[in-house]
Parts: sequence; structure tokens; C-alpha cells
Amino acid sequence: MEYALITGATSGIGYALAECFAKDGVGLVLVSSSLEHLRQTKEKLEQKYDTLIELYEKDLSMPQAAEELYQEIKERQTPVTFLVNNAGFGLLGATDQIDMTQEEQMLQLNMLTPVKLVKLFLPDMERHQRGYILNVASTGAFQPGPYNSTYYASKAFLYSYSRAICKELKEKGIVVSTLCPGTTGTGFFVRAGVKTPFFAMKPERVAAAAYAGLRKERDVIIPGALNKVLRIVPAGVKLNAVAKMKKKQAKSAGQRGM
Repeated sequence: MEYALITGATSGIGYALAECFAKDGVGLVLVSSSLEHLRQTKEKLEQKYDTLIELYEKDLSMPQAAEELYQEIKERQTPVTFLVNNAGFGLLGATDQIDMTQEEQMLQLNMLTPVKLVKLFLPDMERHQRGYILNVASTGAFQPGPYNSTYYASKAFLYSYSRAICKELKEKGIVVSTLCPGTTGTGFFVRAGVKTPFFAMKPERVAAAAYAGLRKERDVIIPGALNKVLRIVPAGVKLNAVAKMKKKQAKSAGQRGM
């Protein structure tokens, strides 16, 4: 049986992707920092789908977490065919106002952990000449993001890295797809302390596009017609628009926290 490892699997795009794989009878390896949320997710999925589900409680913002996760999965001899690097979060605010420790954890989770998991699981995929990697970046990867600076930069890194290894691994029979969703109705905005924009896409729609694109071996997946159009807008124009929007959101979040 083939398994899909999904990080950040208990909500949002991660949970919706778990449903996509479960519908196709793919076993699930679900990873989250909350065991309670993992158990609730497993219960919901088992009520709807007949597939095997393994749970791993792991805080992937910690430096050695990726290696620990890999060893635990290897000990159970679970064959991972699909690797979905979905876990991530952003920090909203001016760069001199963001807590350095939180920022370091975010950069670990958004950049280093996905790279580590790819490198850890890649030898097994190469040995079987089969594997699928889905790295979840963002349309924010296409321009800088004032007042969300390191988040946008981390997604730009993941986008560039994913595009590069996609070229490297094609000849080895391994698919690497990069998902670049726009604004999506997930817990991202709740964590940032701002309202979810009314135009946010539903995570189920994003996941459906991502899953279909991965199966079709597309290099880059951008859900939504508007997001595809925005990609070709000059970066300078988007930079100014993002600065205005994020500054307003940061101010709103700061006022709520007072």
C-alpha cells in the first residue's frame, strides 16, 4: 500500500489534501504538533474513508524534528510515496517588531524542514524510481511582502528550491510539484490576529486543484484564475499593493492585541 505523508494535516489545506488521498485509497501519515487534533482528524477521516492512518505528533519548527519524524516512520516500515510539505505559518508586522525566536521557528518550519524531509525521503523514492513531492509555497513567492517580510521570503525560497529539484529529479521518475495558493480561508489569518478576507478561496478547492495537478505531474500549480493573472502583474505594482494591505492588517492585529 502507498502512503502520503502530510505535514500540517489537521486543518485547512492539509486536511483537505488528506481527504483527496483518502478518497483514492492512499494510506495517510499525518503530522501535527497537536496529538489531540491528530486524533480528532483521524476520527473524522475514518468515518468517511476506508484507509489506513498513522499519526505522528511532532513540532516541525524544532531543528531536529524532521530527522526524528523520519526515523519513527522508518521504524514502522511505512512506505512513503507522496510527501506533502504543507505545514507553515506567517508572522505579521514590521520587521523590527517581530519576535526573533518566533521568526526563527517560522523560518525553520517554512524552509529548512521541507528541505530536510525531501532529502531524508528522497533515497527511498530514488531506489523505487517512484515518488511524488508537493511543496506548498504561495503566490507570495512572486514578490516581496512588506509587513509579512520573512513569510514571503520563506515562500520564495521554497518556490525556487522546488522548481530547481523538479528539474533534477524528473529523469529519476520523481515528480516535484509546487503549490502556490493565493489567499485561502485557513487558520493562517486567525493566528495572525486578523479577519479572513472575504475573497479567500476555500481550502477544499485549493486542495482539489493541488491533488489533480500533482497527479498530472504539473511543475507549478496556481489555483484560481485571478491568482494566475496576478502572477504576471509587475512585481513593483504588487509590492506597493501588498505593503498597503499588510500594513493595515498589522495595525489591526496590533490594536486587537492591546
